[in-house]
Amino acid sequence: MEMEYYIALENFLSKMAELKEIEPETIADAVGELCGLLRISKISAVFYDSLKHEAQNKGTSLICFDNGKGDRVAHTDRIVTNGMTVAHTRVYQSEEDEPWSDTEREKVEFIQKMMSIFLGRIRLMRVAEKYTYYDDEGYYNLRYFLRHIDRMAMQGALGGNAAMHFNLKHFAAINQQIGRNLGTFVMRGFIEGLRELIGDEGIVCRVGGDNFVAIMPEEKVKASVSYLSGTRVVYDNTSGGKVPVSASVGVFVMPKNFHYEDASDVMDKIMSASQAARSNGKQEVVFFDTNMIANKEKMTRIQQLFPQAMENEEFLVYYQPKVSIGGGSLAGAEALCRWLHNGEIISPAEFIPVLEMGMDICKLDFYMLDHVCRDIRRWLDEGKKVVRISVNLSRKHMMDMDLLDRIIEIIDRHNVPHEYLEIELTETTTDVEFRDLKRVVRGLQEAGVSTSVDDFGIGYSSLNLIKEIPWNVLKVDRSFLPIEEDNDTSPRSVMFKYVVAMARELGLECIAEGVETKEQVGILKDNNCDMAQGFYFDKPLPVGEFEERLNSYKYQAI
Repeated sequence: MEMEYYIALENFLSKMAELKEIEPETIADAVGELCGLLRISKISAVFYDSLKHEAQNKGTSLICFDNGKGDRVAHTDRIVTNGMTVAHTRVYQSEEDEPWSDTEREKVEFIQKMMSIFLGRIRLMRVAEKYTYYDDEGYYNLRYFLRHIDRMAMQGALGGNAAMHFNLKHFAAINQQIGRNLGTFVMRGFIEGLRELIGDEGIVCRVGGDNFVAIMPEEKVKASVSYLSGTRVVYDNTSGGKVPVSASVGVFVMPKNFHYEDASDVMDKIMSASQAARSNGKQEVVFFDTNMIANKEKMTRIQQLFPQAMENEEFLVYYQPKVSIGGGSLAGAEALCRWLHNGEIISPAEFIPVLEMGMDICKLDFYMLDHVCRDIRRWLDEGKKVVRISVNLSRKHMMDMDLLDRIIEIIDRHNVPHEYLEIELTETTTDVEFRDLKRVVRGLQEAGVSTSVDDFGIGYSSLNLIKEIPWNVLKVDRSFLPIEEDNDTSPRSVMFKYVVAMARELGLECIAEGVETKEQVGILKDNNCDMAQGFYFDKPLPVGEFEERLNSYKYQAI
């Protein structure tokens, strides 16, 4: 009997040590012989991921062994692992079996303790994996994605697959529309739909927020891109209510002979393509090509040059006039940035998107505001006519709780009357940013600094912007401005008419940007638009040329 017990015990310990997952059949096989020798009819276990879960009775139950002969609890045990997971085990005997001797009870307690330790270790490994490879919402995370592609590479299976990074568009607006809980439900439904489309041969992982990465066979790319370009997702199963969800997507298709050294070989490419998709504005799905490497090097170069360029004051303020439609007088101007480097002007389209990838854009914005205030102070001191100058601020500033104080400090440092400044801001992308935007605009209003909502009409929640926030000026995006082929009933003409009318009813000044023809000026006048800005009147001007306009220049009225 004793020899049989030690042989059975050795088999039990050996099999349990090899166990990687909690598999009831394998566990029952490992412990079955010992249970027979010690008259154990059943062993059950309950696992808790934490002491808190134990107190709340939120555990997972498991039957480790059951011969169906009895349910009398003969012994219980509880252990807490170093990782603070908890395991409860119970051992049962049949009513017909003789009670254990002291020696047998010691053996049963030992087996029970070892069972708890083995199963607790496996459970701890699963919990550790959960926190390592899953995020708080239960999505695979970036670590899982990187491990997955490493394993595929080791197996020589990466070639012929495609990786992608995608960002859900305007998801903050969806949260505002239907509520955050339903928004979470919609996101999960959208991602589950993509997972089903990809199948078991691919994975989808969340990088953070509404950003995801995925890998799939190349033949799944077309259908996946179509799905990500726009799908209506149910948010209310009772009414069948749906919201449209879409994404900007960067894709890298790996050739059969793809050379892989580490995860950066994939991540750099999909992130470059994704950034291109997000900044392009029109092309929302971008496939990686080798030119993007050159673009990335160019971006890195700009980031490296920026600090010295700021110190050397290479960034120049150009002023584009704003003209009164009623009389053709100079009514204001927008301050625009140009970079003079090594004798050449670098277009804002080349460096602004790069600076907006980090916080450098905020440094440049404050630099521009400071230089505008310098110019206004000088014009006042020289007795020149001064008009209100608008300065753009990136939405990146919204995370700065001291933004309002910083703006006022710069203006007051140069002793500039507040009425000569206007701060242009664009739509924010999150609920938190929206609240901060509202706070900043109200603060500027109280300080006597005008504010304008830039690019009105192209954002996802523009109407909410003017309903909730007390702007002074509404700047209509150029895409709303009618062109030559539009008639009075064309959608663009109708929308422009009512946007201007709405602005006037709300007591806002209305300015149209991108005005390029005499006919467009006529449309603005017919619709009682206050001001115009565009090449028809003037391009952005260096400070010297703009100062000439300040003297007594009058644009041709129509």
